[in-house]
Amino acid sequence: MIRNLHISFIVIVSIFASACAQNQTYDLIAVKGRNLMVNNKTFTIKGVCYHPVPKGSNQRDFSNLTQDLALMKELGVNTIRVYVPIDDIAVLDEINEAGIKIIMGIGYNQEGNFDILSGTYLDYINKYKNHNAILLWELGNEYNYHPEWFEGDIKNWYMALNKAAKNIKEVDKNHPITTAHGELPDDLAFSMATEIDVWGINIYRWDNPGTFFEQWKNVSDKPMYFSEAGADSYMTIAKDQYTQGSNELAQADAVKNILEATLKSTDICSGVTLYAFVDEWWKAGDNNKQDPGGWAPNSSGVPYDGTPNEEYWGVLTIERNKKKVFDVVKHFYTKLN
Repeated sequence: MIRNLHISFIVIVSIFASACAQNQTYDLIAVKGRNLMVNNKTFTIKGVCYHPVPKGSNQRDFSNLTQDLALMKELGVNTIRVYVPIDDIAVLDEINEAGIKIIMGIGYNQEGNFDILSGTYLDYINKYKNHNAILLWELGNEYNYHPEWFEGDIKNWYMALNKAAKNIKEVDKNHPITTAHGELPDDLAFSMATEIDVWGINIYRWDNPGTFFEQWKNVSDKPMYFSEAGADSYMTIAKDQYTQGSNELAQADAVKNILEATLKSTDICSGVTLYAFVDEWWKAGDNNKQDPGGWAPNSSGVPYDGTPNEEYWGVLTIERNKKKVFDVVKHFYTKLN
């Protein structure tokens, strides 16, 4: 009899704990028409791509997170986009406490580290699906440029993408799913990736992405956002009024035009995660110094020299000094409610 009472007590406690967990309040994330919604209000992404790597390293490191979040809040950022899952509850909690949401990137083949190929992405979803920092699950980053990663047939990626999106929806009803696609998706992408709720677009059309929105209206009625857009602060060649070499003015002018075009079109576009928050010294040469050069798909559209210069994209230097573009982004992000 005592044993049965003990078991009953455990059952009651378990039920109570489960009920308490279910009654916790989380922001409700949804899609309505062309809009991304948070707690039934239209949410415009004012974001940055965030992959902080210290000098001399090629590994992401959040040791500078507190300072970075303070700078993001000054900038007016409400969303960060990351390329690899963050498996650290303390990091997620600090981002959430700063009032910032995360577009959580999940890759196809990350050697079994919460990736789609191994199926371990679902372990991550189940572990963090109730964390209030999560805005969207983002599957892949412009893989449409890389059929060679999928046995030479991009359809293999779209099948894997759609299946993963469907599987996530079976375990998480509260977070829409996106993918970062390079440029405007074609009919094949739309027809095979029907489970995608919000399309992320990595776009480099010089300093004028506004030509995209009418095209989008004609091919999709789903929400979209610019998952990457922006300019670097190095001119490989002199062009127009911009001199060769490090050139913060060229970056600031280009980003001003990009954000102006993007944020006046919020009836179509759910915002932007500007590339990038901080310079990335690990991408083009010696990790201990800042090198020009590097390569990226569609890079001929990078203003104003048609060259990406991968280590110069931050609105901040690697030492967290503000570039000219910082005040430009702050102007647009803080004036947009």
